[in-house]
Formats: sequence, C-alpha cells, structure tokens
Amino acid sequence: MTRIKGGVLANKKRKNVLERAKGYRGVRSKKKNYAHEALQRAGRYAFAHRRDKKTAFRQLWIVRLNAAVRDNGHKSYSTFIAKLKKNGFELDRKILATFASEHPEIFARIAKKVA
Repeated sequence: MTRIKGGVLANKKRKNVLERAKGYRGVRSKKKNYAHEALQRAGRYAFAHRRDKKTAFRQLWIVRLNAAVRDNGHKSYSTFIAKLKKNGFELDRKILATFASEHPEIFARIAKKVA
C-alpha cells in the first residue's frame, strides 16, 4: 500500500486557524498553536458575553423606564410594572423603553391609562 502523508490537510488546517486569528496581536496571529488557543478563549468569552449582553440591555431598559415613569407621575418602576400587569397590558420592557425614549407622547398615554 502506498503511504499517504498528511501535509496537504495539515496545511489546510493551519491556514484556516491562522485566517480566523487574523488581527490578533503578536504571536497569536502567526503561530498555529498560539492562534488555536486564542481562538478557543475567544469562543468561550463570546459565548459568556452573549448572555451578559442580554442582562445589560434589560438593565438599560429598566433604567430608562424608571426615569420615564417618574416623569409621568408614578411612584416607581416596580409599581408601574405591577399596575401594567394588573391592567392586562402585554408590552414588554424593550417596547416600553423604546416608547419612553423615542416616542414620549405615546408612553405618556400608556402611563395615564395605567394610573
């Protein structure tokens, strides 16, 4: 049987890893082993931070809503949300925060109906 050497596939793997690590600093974009390690770490951080981003945006919406709610005569964010649910409004925090920042007149009407 003939001997098959792995040069072509090894070069392809190496090229793909280095291509994905393009722009990394120093040896992390030049050497395959370091580049592979950097890509593994980047993937872990990306996975974790996708979830952190959701938390950060929810916090931002709550801060924006709290400011708008107080401007419209309600006591606090939590009491406003409780009254929303009690009155059967199906709007989520993202939509409410968008109304509060971009369309304050619409948000004022919603806040008046909730009161």
